[in-house]
Amino acid sequence: MKEAFELDARLHADTWFVADWPLSTLLMMDHAAIPWFILVPRRAGLRELHDLGSDDAAMLARESLVLARAMQAAFEPQTLNVAKLGNIVGQLHLHHVARQPGDPAWPGPVWGVPAERGLEKNEAEDRMQRVLGLVERLG
Repeated sequence: MKEAFELDARLHADTWFVADWPLSTLLMMDHAAIPWFILVPRRAGLRELHDLGSDDAAMLARESLVLARAMQAAFEPQTLNVAKLGNIVGQLHLHHVARQPGDPAWPGPVWGVPAERGLEKNEAEDRMQRVLGLVERLG
């Protein structure tokens, strides 16, 4: 029997669910100061990008491109960091982080810098809708 996809417990605890796209679940980090979204391919047992089949790798690249364009338009960051780590959460996931001078981690990496506060429900919904509305227009 094929292993079923299950979202890593830490990703589940630290994020808001945004949407299910063709390949990936789109999540948003619960971080008020930094717009930060994560794509998690819904394939069981994957840890590395090279574990994806060719079609899934191409789909993840398309989903990442659409998300990055929407985040660029929504937040106008100085830079948009896109990264795959996996040192703490082994499940394959791709971070998209909109960075600005003066954010709590600037100019260093966001990894390991705790959020001063999470998002209130209305803030989270607003941030999600800003991105999803642009995804529909730019996608």
